Amino acid sequence: MDTVDNMTDQADAAGLTGSPGPRLTTRETAERLGVKPETVYAYVSRGQLSSNRAPGGRGSTFDAAEVDALARRTGRREPAAAAGALSFPTGITLIGGDRYFFRGVDAMELARRYAYEEVAEWLWTGELRPGIRFTAPAEALAAARRAVGALPSHSGSTDRLRVAVVAAATADPLRFDLAREAVLGGARSLIPTLVAALPTVAEGDGGDDASAGLARQLWPKLTGLPADEASLAVLDTALGLLIDHDLAASTLAARVAASARAHPYAVVSAGLGVLEGPLHGAASGLAHRMLTEVLERGGAAPVVADHLRSGRRVPGLGHRLYTGEDPRARTLFDLLAGVPRAAPALAAARDIVATTARHTPLHANVDLALAVLSVSSGMAVEAGETVFAVARTAGWIAHALEEYGERPLRMRPSGQYTGPQPPQPLPVASQ
Repeated sequence: MDTVDNMTDQADAAGLTGSPGPRLTTRETAERLGVKPETVYAYVSRGQLSSNRAPGGRGSTFDAAEVDALARRTGRREPAAAAGALSFPTGITLIGGDRYFFRGVDAMELARRYAYEEVAEWLWTGELRPGIRFTAPAEALAAARRAVGALPSHSGSTDRLRVAVVAAATADPLRFDLAREAVLGGARSLIPTLVAALPTVAEGDGGDDASAGLARQLWPKLTGLPADEASLAVLDTALGLLIDHDLAASTLAARVAASARAHPYAVVSAGLGVLEGPLHGAASGLAHRMLTEVLERGGAAPVVADHLRSGRRVPGLGHRLYTGEDPRARTLFDLLAGVPRAAPALAAARDIVATTARHTPLHANVDLALAVLSVSSGMAVEAGETVFAVARTAGWIAHALEEYGERPLRMRPSGQYTGPQPPQPLPVASQ
């Protein structure tokens, strides 16, 4: 992942700090020209490139159009990523300056203004399709429900989603068609199939209504409380915000699968396998438990103290890509402020942040915001993980579409062998 300095550079490079056009860092300029950073400054000294000092005096920035023109003149081309490289071009998400963008558009504005399905379409195609709805095919849905229904009652939501993906794949004989339109068609049917295959907590309320938006379909799978418009807006926005976040661990796994030309269902399965880790999609469950304890004990101080005393980190705080508050958390907190029943949980979350700030300057992340939604809406501990998994499925598909256009198996890192040096004698069976 990028450092804080690199995030600032990314923001400058994307023209997010008020510059008239896209700006590139020295490193990005060197990569685009296929030269070393020292050569970039040689171009500047010869008058072939102009540069500006980056805000704060950290390095220089270069006009992207001017760099591209120089590349054309010199015959330079941006080099292909080396085999095994864990940094490679993507046109999906840019994170920088404590903001993030889907195909260059502010992700917070997109998620607040448009429904999840519309944001997904934007991420997949770069086109906005107002009012689009995703529909689950009858055969795939029946297979997914049968498979999910056969699981033990104590199975978690991610267990159910993984099984539903496999079942839906078996019902799709065209799943091996990796043509763009085939992948998009499968994605538009898979996501509502996953939601509809989950057991319903509350009957009715549009949970199985294909004409309803995905957020309304998902709501009764998460809670028995009736869906009010303000709470649905929070859930829908959360889905949109969580669609993608650059190369998070699960997305990298999905891209590796796509690089091996796995079909889209297998790509989603790869992502779900990583998402279940407590440091990724399941992190919101830890925040949910902590928030519940804060409400029960009447304040954050004793709960935070217990975490610090036992050497555990405080869930829902801090993010390596943001120096301030996670913009996803900020957006959801703003919306949750308009949900009356969320007031106690929201106040508890603020108390956690303020209490922890006495010891370390950490800010709220999206896991804490999801916990406020789940706790205040009577949802289960794992509800945030479910929201995360459903939302991110669209992002994994977006990255798969991108990866299918690249050289196959390009992500093949080499292991650094640390075992006994050969040749070793054949092992002898123990007596």
